[in-house]
Formats: sequence, C-alpha cells, structure tokens
Amino acid sequence: MQEAFQYGFQSYYKDDNQWQVLPDKDFYQSLEVEGAEAYEAIDTDGQRVGGTIIAIDAAKHHGELAFLYVKVGVQSKGIGQTIWKAIEALHPEIEIWETCTPYFDRRNIHFYINRLGFHAVEFFNEHHPDPHMPEQFLDKPSGRAERDQEDGLFKFEKRMKEI
Repeated sequence: MQEAFQYGFQSYYKDDNQWQVLPDKDFYQSLEVEGAEAYEAIDTDGQRVGGTIIAIDAAKHHGELAFLYVKVGVQSKGIGQTIWKAIEALHPEIEIWETCTPYFDRRNIHFYINRLGFHAVEFFNEHHPDPHMPEQFLDKPSGRAERDQEDGLFKFEKRMKEI
C-alpha cells in the first residue's frame, strides 16, 4: 500500500523528495478506529493486487474510506473499481461514504469522481483547515497542520441513497 501512495506522490513531485506519504503509524492508526475493516484484493494467482481500509458507523449509516490502493504495475485494469464495488455490496446500509485525497494526486481525483461517483465537497488547506484532522498531522507547538493540510486535501462524498 505504501508503495502505491508513494508512487502517486513522486509522480507529481518529480524531484528527490524523501518525504514518506504514508508513514506506518498512519496505516496502523486507521486499523484501530472503531468500526475499522481491512480487505485485501487477491488475483487468480493468489497475489495481492490491492486492498482497502474502511470504517463503518452503522448507527449513522456512514462509511469512511480511509485507504484504497492498487499495487503499482497493475493499475488501470479495473481493480480499484472492483474493490470499491465489493465494499458497496458488503455495506448496502451505508448512505454516505467519505474519503479524502491530496490535491496533487490527479489520478485519485479522477478515480473518485469519474469512476466511483464521488463528489468533491470541501477543500482543506492552510486557509480552511480540517477541524477533524487527526492529531498525528498537527505540528504540536504551533497547532498548524503539516504538509497535507498546508498543501491541500480534497474531501469527497458519495451519497448512496436520498436522505
């Protein structure tokens, strides 16, 4: 998963930037959220080709897509869409799905909007910070958000049912 996210970052920042897009702690923290579920996508040869981490709040009929990735080298073959369709089928009770992606990841923006039917509903940045930004992204002395927040993060929603 880390490789897939790093690939998207380095596709935009074509320099020698050593900043790690998805530190291990972020991945593990997403697994500890109440209602978290993790899935792997396995091909017919038994190889992992992608996966996802979601968080379900059944009482609110709300789902959060924390991570969805497709392994580098097998992208653009419908794997991501297949993963997402499986998640929707597993959770027909969810009325609203949410996710976020960095402003620079055009591939993700295209995927969420044009392939999965999400809508951009908010743009978080230094002038409009995300009030729900996890603590691990905050610069403790100033209270300012680090790189993701300063540069910009799109929030997407997908409404499954009219509510």
